[in-house]
Amino acid sequence: MEKFFKLKEHHTDVKTEVIAGITTFMTMAYILAVNPSMLSAAGMDSGAVFTATAVASAIASFIMAFAANLPFVLSAGMGLNAYFAYTVCLGMGLSWEIALTAVFVEGIIFIILSLTNVREAIFNAIPGTLKIAVSVGIGLFITFIGLQNANLIVLDESTKVAMFSFAGSIQGDTFSSEGITVFLAFIGILITAILVIKQVKGHILIGILITWILGIICQIAGIYVPNPEAGFYSLLPSGIFSMPASVAPTFLKLDFGYITENFLNFVVIMFAFLFVDMFDTLGTLIGCASKANMLDKDGKLPGIKGALFADALGTTVGACLGTSTITTFVESSSGIAEGGRTGLTSIVSGLFFVGALFLSPIFLTIPSFATAPALVIVGFLMMQQVTKIDFTDLPEAIPAFIAIFAMPFMYSISEGIALGVISYVVVNLACKNAKKITPLMYILAILFLLKYIFI
Repeated sequence: MEKFFKLKEHHTDVKTEVIAGITTFMTMAYILAVNPSMLSAAGMDSGAVFTATAVASAIASFIMAFAANLPFVLSAGMGLNAYFAYTVCLGMGLSWEIALTAVFVEGIIFIILSLTNVREAIFNAIPGTLKIAVSVGIGLFITFIGLQNANLIVLDESTKVAMFSFAGSIQGDTFSSEGITVFLAFIGILITAILVIKQVKGHILIGILITWILGIICQIAGIYVPNPEAGFYSLLPSGIFSMPASVAPTFLKLDFGYITENFLNFVVIMFAFLFVDMFDTLGTLIGCASKANMLDKDGKLPGIKGALFADALGTTVGACLGTSTITTFVESSSGIAEGGRTGLTSIVSGLFFVGALFLSPIFLTIPSFATAPALVIVGFLMMQQVTKIDFTDLPEAIPAFIAIFAMPFMYSISEGIALGVISYVVVNLACKNAKKITPLMYILAILFLLKYIFI
């Protein structure tokens, strides 16, 4: 392993990589429960989607390890699966077979772009300040996701978002199901924070497990009462082993006939998948690599070509198996925060996805309130990068700020990159700093503007 993964060169060891891999898997295991639920709304078999998601995630993560030797883990992207189910299938009235075909074609195009260095060139063309801003923006974004997963942040008609009301849950008799989980999530954040401050090895993973165990204790004591109808399930695994569901209902169920009948409409659907996947992936790679000081002196990420290829191939394989777009997960930052620096982290996470096929009763029991603290603390760790931005250099700082706030407020890494690139070009042109703008940045800015006009 030392010879293949170059552990000493990356200042890590097997134990650190294993803990990082487990941590990353634990923070993204929710996708194994969420993805089947979302895609089944489009008419897909949930058991087949579960198996397809686990297998595609494992394959893509293994490719990441062997092709790039980077600690990034992949699975079905949140947001992209929502677009798949609720926009393409339910909103536009198209079949899930057509949506899978769009994902498949997107993956093929991604493979071509990865092999021709287009995506790598885009990564290298983004200015250093924006790369730092992407890291900070992702930190806020995953913090927001964590708070939502824990229900600490809820939707509100007047203010749009608000803090969870404990008094309201007590009066509405929902504290024993929802309120206590929110309280446990907050306790989990504090516990994980203390572990981080005391530099306890494996702090994020330990935080997840402690929070989950506290929940189990509360359930046994009758403080937490499961309410499946409201989405609050038992914290005790229903079993240990289970055989994987067959992927036959979704395997190679592609519908190419729609392309010839409605070519332009298909291109729009496919491009939406392509655009979001491309810039979410680039954003994740930029942000996580920047936080871990994995970029070289020129701001480039060694091994990025292999990473992009793994992402593209994962999407293609996933579509064949029967799941939405496979992409590099921002939750990889949790494993990186634990010290993961090589592909061994990805291998470990991938093996856990394989294990999840047979141990689904355990992994599907991990509650979102237990993983939420990990996302919040990792968000804090990524936010620390903001000190590297020179806020006195306004032409650099303002576009960076736009990229930062766009990610959590618009709930999209790709929107943050798009607005950051557009504002960087416009601001620096207006300030007569055209020499700082690379030709590819001009091209990206124009493409982003066209995207907002026509899509």
